[in-house]
Amino acid sequence: MKISKRVKNLHKAIDVEKEYHLEEAIKILKENSNVKFVESLDCAIRLGVDPRHADQMVRGTVSLPHGTGKEVKVLVVTKGPKIQEALDAGADFAGFEEYLEKIKGGWADVDVVVASPDVMGDLGKLGKILGPKGLMPNPKSGTVTMDVAKAVKEVKAGKIEFRVEKAGIIHTSVGKLNFEPNALAENTRAFLAMIMKLKPTTSKGVYVKSVFLSSTMGPGLSISKDEPSLHV
Repeated sequence: MKISKRVKNLHKAIDVEKEYHLEEAIKILKENSNVKFVESLDCAIRLGVDPRHADQMVRGTVSLPHGTGKEVKVLVVTKGPKIQEALDAGADFAGFEEYLEKIKGGWADVDVVVASPDVMGDLGKLGKILGPKGLMPNPKSGTVTMDVAKAVKEVKAGKIEFRVEKAGIIHTSVGKLNFEPNALAENTRAFLAMIMKLKPTTSKGVYVKSVFLSSTMGPGLSISKDEPSLHV
């Protein structure tokens, strides 16, 4: 596979074998971003858990202090006056039957789906469509709630959902590289602290095996185990 000149120059400028302090890694990734769009800052954590066991499934939400930097499209599936509440709170789409039909037809032009509990019986039937796309509302993530307005505002403000994959890895974006360095550091630390808080009681041995930060098109930099948020 041919390696581009941009990637060759990146590898010359960055030591990917080294462990970095969080602020140092962010500084390096910002300085070496040379693509024609604003890259995201991505965080990947490898955990010492077996997600095949329900009691070792690590999943949850966290509100990033400085948001994600992304415009998040939100659909609220609900009925009656809750529809207007959702729209007033900033939902991009809100309704009931018309959106069930659109989803059945393959429409999924949203990032997050919020639902009120009274519609979950109908929405649950679309699990085979929404589930693989990561769009199925879930009470644990706060996306099944009667307070749809609050849920919309939280998502729009930077609340993200995450879950461990089969290989034991959690991967998410924690902001955009055009954020101030301290904002990216605070977002990352909020995410890492939440991962530590969610450590399963049945998890034995090393819980956090590795943490990497990368930009969308850049290399992954290993974060030092001395990072304070990994010792909450």
